[in-house]
Amino acid sequence: MIEEIQRRVNADQALQHRGRWVNLTFVFGIGDDDYLITISAGKITNIRQRHLPTDTGSFSIRASKDSWDKHWQVTPPRDYHDIFAMLPKQIARIDGELLPLMQNLQYFKDIIAKLRDGKGDENGG
Repeated sequence: MIEEIQRRVNADQALQHRGRWVNLTFVFGIGDDDYLITISAGKITNIRQRHLPTDTGSFSIRASKDSWDKHWQVTPPRDYHDIFAMLPKQIARIDGELLPLMQNLQYFKDIIAKLRDGKGDENGG
């Protein structure tokens, strides 16, 4: 499932252009599983599962699997529609070096929401 983000982001030229200055690795947590997502010039170049606590990225974004499943619904429920709406309700956690996240906030919101496109939509889209 997580690998699908790479395929969708790398197929979206407009999104890659928006992230053209992004060159970093960040941690994306789904429940107990953490993934290191490496981005180079807006393109996801690698996604791998994190096995060592010392293997880190610039920042991390984590939520439960159930929370991400709600976020990735075609029409997410209230408080699950945006990663920043998820924070005050303690649905998601963000920590680490927040400057690159905030400088490219819409880019990161869009890559995380990429699994929303068509997921669960019987109309295909």
